[in-house]
Parts: sequence; C-alpha cells; structure tokens
Amino acid sequence: MNQRIMIAGTHSGCGKTTVTMAVLSALKARGVDAAAFKCGPDYIDPMFHRRALGIPAFNLDPYFLDEDGLCGSLAAHGREISVVEGVMGFYDGIGTDGWASTYDVARKTKTPVILVVSARGMYTSSGALLKGFREYKPDNRIRGVIFNGVNGMLYAGLKELAQQQGLIPLGYFPREEAAELGSRHLGLVTADEIADLQQRLEKLGQTAETCLDLDGILKIAGEADPLPQPERVESGKDAVRIAVARDEAFCFLYQENLDLLQELGCRIVPFSPIRDEKLPDHVQGLYLPGGYPELYLKELSENRSMLRDVREKIRGGLPTIAECGGFLYLHSMLNEVPMVGVFTGKAYQTSKLQRFGYATLTARKDNLLCGAGESIRVHEFHYFDSENNGQDFQAEKASNGKQYDACFGTETLYAGFPHLFFPANPEFAKNFVRKAMAYGTESKNQ
Repeated sequence: MNQRIMIAGTHSGCGKTTVTMAVLSALKARGVDAAAFKCGPDYIDPMFHRRALGIPAFNLDPYFLDEDGLCGSLAAHGREISVVEGVMGFYDGIGTDGWASTYDVARKTKTPVILVVSARGMYTSSGALLKGFREYKPDNRIRGVIFNGVNGMLYAGLKELAQQQGLIPLGYFPREEAAELGSRHLGLVTADEIADLQQRLEKLGQTAETCLDLDGILKIAGEADPLPQPERVESGKDAVRIAVARDEAFCFLYQENLDLLQELGCRIVPFSPIRDEKLPDHVQGLYLPGGYPELYLKELSENRSMLRDVREKIRGGLPTIAECGGFLYLHSMLNEVPMVGVFTGKAYQTSKLQRFGYATLTARKDNLLCGAGESIRVHEFHYFDSENNGQDFQAEKASNGKQYDACFGTETLYAGFPHLFFPANPEFAKNFVRKAMAYGTESKNQ
C-alpha cells in the first residue's frame, strides 16, 4: 500500500515519539494494519513499535540508503498505512545544510508530513514558527500540524494560527503523566522494562482518538504519491545457521540486517548470553549486537559456561560480528567485571558520548566482511570506550572528516564500536554468509 504519513518535530523533545506511539496505538485499536518506520539510525523506537504494539518496524536512514533504497524499503515493508517518525528537528542533519535529515526522507519518499509543535509557553508566536518551517526549504511536504502539551482551550486559537499559515490543524495532545515513557542515556527505556506498558499505550491511543483528528491524518496519508514497487527477493533455504544474541543485554539490532541475512539463506537462531549455558548447537556464524550489557554485568559475568563457549568458538574460527555492546562483551573486563576475554584490556564507561555520529569505515586489510580498501557507512552511539579499540579499519566522521583507528578485522572476525547497516553495502553481509558456509563445511569434514 502507498498510504503513508510522517510525524516530524520542530526539535528533539517536542513530543513526536509520544504522538507517534499514540497514533499507532489508536490505529491498532481501530483495526488498521500499520507498519512503523523511524528516520535515522535509532534502535529503541522501532523496538518499542515491534514489542509493545506488535507491528513491523524499520529504519529509513538517508545516510545509509539513497532515494531508491528509501522508497524501496517503504514499498517493501509498508502495510495498509505506514507511519514514519522523524528524528531530531525536521531540518536537522549533518552540517548546516542538514544532509541526511528527516526533511531529506520526506522529500525523497514524497511522504506527507505532520509537524508536532510543543506549544507550551507560547501562543501567537507559534504562527511565526509554523511560517518558518513551511517556507524554509522547498518541497518539504509539510501538510498538517499537531500541538503538543496544550489543552483544548488553547488549541482553539492555535488551530486558527495553523490555518492562517496554510496548514491543516489535526488536533492537540495534552500532557499525560500516566502514559509517559521513561528514558536513559541512549534514549527510551526498552519495552520489556515498563511493567504497565500496555495500559500506558492504551491511554495514549484513547487520548489520540479524543484529541486528534485521526480521520484527517488518514486522509492526508491517502494522498501520498505512489511508490515504485520493488522486486521481491525469494528467501534462501536456511542453509546457514547464525546464532544471534537477543535478550535484555543485547537488543540493538537492525531488523533489515536480519532480513538480508535470511534472504541470503541464513536461519537466525536467537540465544541469550544471560540465561543460556552455551551457544546453540551446530551454528556456523555468531552475531553479537549492541545493547545494554553494562546493566547486566553480574548476570553476564557469572554465566561462565557461556563466556567459555563464546571465547573458545571465536578463537576456533567461528565467523563472528560484534558491534558496540557485543564488542564490549568480548573484552577481558567491562567496568572492572570479567567478560569473555577475546580482547585484552578493559572497556569502561565515560561521562559523555564517544565518537558519536555517522562515519565511513574503510578496511586496511582483507577481513571477514570485505577486502582491503572497501568501505561501508556506519553509525556510533555509545558512552563507553576501550583500552583496545582496534586499528584494522579507518573511520572517517561524516560531520567533520576527522579520521581515527577503529575495529578489529580478521579472516573470521569483525568487532568494534561502529554499528553496521547491511543494506548500505550488502556485500559485507554476503561475505559473512560465505565465510559461515565455509566454516560449516569444514566443521562437517573434521
């Protein structure tokens, strides 16, 4: 289906995530088959959508994907309606020109935009704000506005101000303390950590049904331009078994990465480094994604049989990808607590983000994922650092061109802080699968 809408914000913290969750909850209550998308490299919001609302959720990142890739993802994964949540402020991206912004996604995918405005502390001035956003750049697709943090009395005037700027007023969202979602240093807490999450989501949906013009939102979504339909890729035959860490400690993983591995013939075998005694049987590859291992140090460290099995299998040549939290797990020590010990040295928490943002990762030598000189676009978002970051790749920041050593790359291992998005360079995923297949063949012949 081509029906789609983008919920964008004037700035971070304006309430776009709350409004998005409320709209999705209300649509689900109406029986509308929806898919969710998140602009940028965010993991936690899509995880919320999948686990809390039970709907498919994906990332739309213009740094990783060109226009065809963005449109193809929307077309391939869309349902009866696609709801796209923006990131940061609508025009915010890399540099002063806002490259790879929410605006870029809206423009390239021709998706109608609803702007969320936090109107607390202003009234008539919101008209100037709306005029600025509507006129700042061409082809911005902004059609409507939702005012957050206000009541019905204030909305009557705000509605008129929106109409004066040629925008469709689509309601207001009052502050709902009973429905607020917590946060920590990397964003929202995960869905599994909120005991009364379903009640909060139901409350958000009820508020949306009462205070927002959902029919108006659906009408705008139905006016979206058609998308080119992508070619369907037939999934493989589960020829390769890939163990993927999936529990509270390891939960930051692009769904698109798993989808691509499955299309290449992999069977994803989830396991828990916290609870399982060892890796799943007969696996030919290992994927340790990011997450919050620092919150589960005791549980991870005391699972000595798992630590030993992971260490021995990696040292024995099991093809392995370890990103960010997975990389931390492979250190000898994490915040002074013993971990797997594949890498000597300590990993430790700092007080600020380290090497935050988009970068390009270029290999200095042949390795598990690519040949020397080949590159992929990546993203870093972590407060941790290491005494042993690796130097088998060169990373170059997209924002300022700064270069630095990064990651370990051997014939059977990729490990480092940068997160990979396989669709940005599918050859990396293909090489991983090839090595896993070869490992499986060697294991059978031994």
